[in-house]
Amino acid sequence: MPTQTPDQIGELVCFKAYDVRGKIPSELNESIAFLIGLAVTEYLQASTIVIGYDVRHSSTELVESLSHGISQGGAEVVNIGLCGTEEVYFATNFIGSDGGIMVTASHNPADYNGMKIVGHEARPISMDSGLQEIKILAQKSTIKLSDDSPSVTQKNIRPDYIKKILSFVDVEQLRPLKVVVNAGNGCAGPAVDLIEELLPFEFVKLNHEPDGTFPNGIPNPLLTENRTVTSDAVVEVGADLGVAWDGDFDRCFFFDENGQFIDNYYLIGMISKVLLEQEKGSNIIHDPRLIWNTREEVQNYGGHPIQSKAGHSFIKEKMREHTAIYGGEMSGHHYFKDFYFSDSGMIPWLLVAEIMSKTNQPLSELVSKRMQQYPISGEINIEIHRPEKLLEEIKNRYQNQSVSVDDIDGYSFDFESWRFNLRMSNTEPLVRLNVETKGDKKLLSTKTDEILDLIATLQG
Repeated sequence: MPTQTPDQIGELVCFKAYDVRGKIPSELNESIAFLIGLAVTEYLQASTIVIGYDVRHSSTELVESLSHGISQGGAEVVNIGLCGTEEVYFATNFIGSDGGIMVTASHNPADYNGMKIVGHEARPISMDSGLQEIKILAQKSTIKLSDDSPSVTQKNIRPDYIKKILSFVDVEQLRPLKVVVNAGNGCAGPAVDLIEELLPFEFVKLNHEPDGTFPNGIPNPLLTENRTVTSDAVVEVGADLGVAWDGDFDRCFFFDENGQFIDNYYLIGMISKVLLEQEKGSNIIHDPRLIWNTREEVQNYGGHPIQSKAGHSFIKEKMREHTAIYGGEMSGHHYFKDFYFSDSGMIPWLLVAEIMSKTNQPLSELVSKRMQQYPISGEINIEIHRPEKLLEEIKNRYQNQSVSVDDIDGYSFDFESWRFNLRMSNTEPLVRLNVETKGDKKLLSTKTDEILDLIATLQG
């Protein structure tokens, strides 16, 4: 076990807006993990804390140090093993724990790791809801590692977790679909294997075995270059559906029967319809990046769309505030009231498969009309040295031309037949651009190029 030294602790730059994340070992190491364990336990005044971890080679060492910190802080560790982030959310509620920590860096490179921290009922802890306080407690701690073994209980919650996620669909209604599943050598494979025994699907498995070296690349299907393998496999085997996940499978991504990547934006309305049929008149939460299709569909189905700042902590807070049954982000996060207001990468594709089964329609037909009515640019990331200054310059350029300006998250500008959102990344020197129009692909291309050219000019 490590000893903590000032150069190892530093300023704790691994603390980010929503979680802990950093390069191993310079930004995150066993000494820091020990201090975080102590700090989380003190902040939560916890008696039990759930821990789970992903496939990265550094995860088990971080878990050991984290467990020592939690135990020395006076709490018992419930270790649920290799898992997805949503399994920590589930276990924290299922066990009735005071908190949970998932050791993962999701889709970051293999030499990174991190921690997603939640409190009681899996309530997210971010910089504006406790993470800053945990950072301060960790920095101020003078407690040294003892020689005592940590108090750890190993618990297998996966069968109960599988039962929970399958409760969102009527298994008897599912048709024998052929589904390509790409786990990206992350954590999704073992969960899919258990689900397979209970469903009528034929799974074609890609990059299925968990492997912390990520031999087939970092699992991030949002990157265009990472989609080809899933797309090609769908076409090659004649699958009905393709599903790919990121490393800790809290996000899922869809491919139709033609191998075409389907943006999650078009699935939010579809999933909303199913849930609104069960709880009519309910609230649905969406982020501000792309909104027109979601708002129209939710209203058509008798629901109430409510906008939230993007990011899991903001979405979850807004869902609880409005007792919303569902929240969706175009980034691939889907949140469910009946899953403890938490996000899941397994429930959405099960719901889509159920819709396909009940309607007897392929995914391409289910989304084609909406894609034509509201074409989108896809999220475009641009590296910027001074993103705050750029956003203000863009605002000055467009605010007098637009019908409305919204600053809930970056700036959103609405016009009669098109709109765009430009926001800063919380973790990188980037701005993220999303453009949508009302059925006009030529206008979409023209306006996207216009904004990109303006950004390039303003950067000088």
